[in-house]
Amino acid sequence: MTKHKPIIIGVTGGSGSGKTSVSRAILNHFPEHSIMMLEHDSYYKDQSHLAFEDRLKTNYDHPLAFDTDLLIEHLSKLLNYETIEKPVYDYVKHTRSEETVIQEPKEVIILEGILILEDERLRELMDIKIYVDTDDDIRIIRRIKRDMEERGRTLDSIIEQYLSVVKPMYNQFIEPTKRYADVIVPEGGENHVAIDLINTKVGSILED
Repeated sequence: MTKHKPIIIGVTGGSGSGKTSVSRAILNHFPEHSIMMLEHDSYYKDQSHLAFEDRLKTNYDHPLAFDTDLLIEHLSKLLNYETIEKPVYDYVKHTRSEETVIQEPKEVIILEGILILEDERLRELMDIKIYVDTDDDIRIIRRIKRDMEERGRTLDSIIEQYLSVVKPMYNQFIEPTKRYADVIVPEGGENHVAIDLINTKVGSILED
């Protein structure tokens, strides 16, 4: 019996929109199926050739921060049921780690990240494109909470980064990709109706 070509589901939205919650809700709905999550964040460019001071200037919300060519190469392999070595990014050293993670191919690939709909080549690989649309106020509150609790950052540094980088990049690169989405999910993981509809659609594709 020939295998189905794997399904690629793209899940995007601004930082703090709830795209990871939506991705996990899909992932957890299909425990009996072979399903995986691939984060665009794993594919930040290697910066080992740069001095540490220069690495600190990286704008992680800009399309040029990502090695999208490598991501497309890896997705092409996964679509052919080939194993990949997924890169690991070291946020302390601000460059790619020497470690990699062996990722076996799966029937369903959830591709998650803020800029996955920005590149036409990536869009063309996706079967379902989801944009998680959450109010700016909620997103900044979630980001402040996360960065203070999980990353030990100060309130002032989070706000400064948000106003100088995160918000302008969102307006320039992320929000405009909403027009490419098949499904727009307001309020992220709290929108159980939208997630149920997406899971029903994924389930029907898997049963074909």
